[in-house]
Amino acid sequence: MRFLLAVALTCSASFAQQSATPTFTQDIAPFVYANCTRCHRPGEAGPFPLITFRDVKKRADNLLAVMEDRYMPPWHPAPGFGEFRNELRLGDAQIDMFRAWMDAEKPEGPPGAMPKVPEYPDGWQLGEPDIIVKTSGAFPVPAGGRDIYRNFSLELDLPEDRWLTAIEVRPGDREVLHHVLLFLDEQQGGRALDGADGTPGFRGRAADAARKKLVGGWAVGGQPEPLPQGLGRLIPAGSDLTLQAHIHPVGRRAQEQTTIGLYFCDEPPKKDVVDIQLPAFFGVLAGINIPPGDDDWVLRGQFELPCDVDALTIGGHAHMLCASMKMHAVLPTGKEIPLLHITDWDFDWQSRYTFASPVRLPKGAVIHSELHYDNSERNPDNPNSPPKRVRWGRETTDEMGSVTVMVTPVDAGDLGVLQRALRRQPGQSARRRVASSVDERFAGMDKDKNGTLEEAEVPRTLRRFFDRLDKDGDGALTIEEARGIMRLRRR
Repeated sequence: MRFLLAVALTCSASFAQQSATPTFTQDIAPFVYANCTRCHRPGEAGPFPLITFRDVKKRADNLLAVMEDRYMPPWHPAPGFGEFRNELRLGDAQIDMFRAWMDAEKPEGPPGAMPKVPEYPDGWQLGEPDIIVKTSGAFPVPAGGRDIYRNFSLELDLPEDRWLTAIEVRPGDREVLHHVLLFLDEQQGGRALDGADGTPGFRGRAADAARKKLVGGWAVGGQPEPLPQGLGRLIPAGSDLTLQAHIHPVGRRAQEQTTIGLYFCDEPPKKDVVDIQLPAFFGVLAGINIPPGDDDWVLRGQFELPCDVDALTIGGHAHMLCASMKMHAVLPTGKEIPLLHITDWDFDWQSRYTFASPVRLPKGAVIHSELHYDNSERNPDNPNSPPKRVRWGRETTDEMGSVTVMVTPVDAGDLGVLQRALRRQPGQSARRRVASSVDERFAGMDKDKNGTLEEAEVPRTLRRFFDRLDKDGDGALTIEEARGIMRLRRR
């Protein structure tokens, strides 16, 4: 009797142990499909697929290592500091389960328990775009040298106003394209510049944020997602877009021709969106000057809200010396609202995050940003060995930095109040104010409000310069051509 009891207990324990052992089909496949397969499938950014049992078993050691390091999935906001949609964060229990599966020799499990492989749209992740545009040609990228910033004109030919709610970026070569910014070109000025030097695109700062309105962007690791609540950014009829691309040589010759899918709102949004960037213009006027050896140089920005707003999305940008960044708001009551905290900044993964629900911030709340930089030898991402003094600049080896929260005024009538307060905040460049003044003078001279200046609209004392400034010889000056008159008028 004792023998039978012992056998029963042994079998029971063995069965319990067997049933507690994780299997691929029952335990591992569900969280791999939820967190990994979107990128790790044919035609997407992941360098190998993670779909089948064999895919995951083959790379299990590497997968566990990047899970334990929190390098993958690429989700960087710290837990408890903002709640976001579509989180890709793995919990400790999931990592422990993957480790237990490996310790058990990676059993496949019952085939009938295998979940269905997620279905994704072919090609475009958000479905077929409303408009697909490409840069004017394949830009040749040398094997080495400095980073390249190149502008490209994207011709839209919109017959009516549209509101842009999402973009999807398809790099021609995923290794060389690091990020892009999309600016509004209402006067189609980029068309004449693109390719004028014999190579697709054009150099210079024609897409400078001081003169052009930023309407979208993408960086490595970014996933396409529509703006929440049916919101969008206005793209007026007849406007183009200027794409500013950050291209990074990778040790081989390459060609980069970028394709952009544009998604528009079905109907005009009821509210406008506004970006609050702290510090402004990625810190260009914030005095970034990081001494060699300084392992905790701090960059800060703040802005007091002049009206109630709802925060919708948030994200940051910096280069390789940045170690961490965060943004929070302090309410008039003194209560602190956490918005974003990235404790281990990774230059290779720059994303925007959409709040799970809008975060209401009242008038009088002060939004604070804080970025920390490590310019010491202990920073494995430091591009300089030994460390060098680093100032603001666009090269990867330079630095910049800001955190940007996208908001919409609770009362649509407060849009102008918010925009004026942002223009007055410390750190706004004098160049931005001059540009605004030029726009106002141009509008004042443009009597028929057709967006150009005919010779009769130009002050009489300056008409002798008209032909010289009319670069395209069409008998009218665009705002870009008219800037020369503004400079002469100031003299």
